[in-house]
Amino acid sequence: MTAVGPGHLAGARRGVDLMQKQTGITLIELMVVMVIMGILAAVAVPSYRAYVVRAQRSDAKEALLRLATAQEKFYLQNNRYAIDDERDDAPPAGLGIGTSERGWYTLEITEPTDVDDATDGFAVSATAASGGQQFNDTDCREFQIDDRGVRTAINADGDDTTTTCW
Repeated sequence: MTAVGPGHLAGARRGVDLMQKQTGITLIELMVVMVIMGILAAVAVPSYRAYVVRAQRSDAKEALLRLATAQEKFYLQNNRYAIDDERDDAPPAGLGIGTSERGWYTLEITEPTDVDDATDGFAVSATAASGGQQFNDTDCREFQIDDRGVRTAINADGDDTTTTCW
């Protein structure tokens, strides 16, 4: 049997020291995590933005329905519908509705194409404000409703997108 000397034990301890578990993360592990986070962000941010744009369409719909209701009240008091110049004026002289609640849409009152004058009907439209957040919504750029409650929507190219937008 051979005797174990002090030098042999020191070498054994050095081997154990080298085999001890290292703590912390390596640069490669950090890079892998960063790549995964980048991929997730690249997928999540555009879909979240699309969700926000769709949700903000409610500003136009709410403004149009509020404006149509105000038109009916105006008609009961004045026996005619308000014209666009009377939109901003406070009731009873006007409707008291200038823009959509959050300002993402501009509102306009026009005569419907199938009536002779403003006493017979109205059409109101909400168009995404130029330079605003909703202007990038090319699918539903303009919303419309008339005195009969007919709702339409138009995209940036002028095509009818009513089924998608309303």
